[in-house]
Amino acid sequence: MNFKEYDVVALTEEIQALHKETQQPIRLIPGQVGTILMDFEGRAYLVDFADAHGKTYAMETIPGERLMLLVYEPLLAVA
Repeated sequence: MNFKEYDVVALTEEIQALHKETQQPIRLIPGQVGTILMDFEGRAYLVDFADAHGKTYAMETIPGERLMLLVYEPLLAVA
């Protein structure tokens, strides 16, 4: 799936990252929510991971196959 800038996505697999401020290793787990900031030709995406207060704790380049789009509205059923 191709994502676009500002899409809200979730990880489908665990990844290792560095905390943006402390530079300590952290785990980002399946379901971790982030926002697409940049598209690298549809193959990978720069994703911003922020806490509930909007403070970024990680920014990582993630392959598209490790992300899923979060959907907030239902789609019309096709008969």
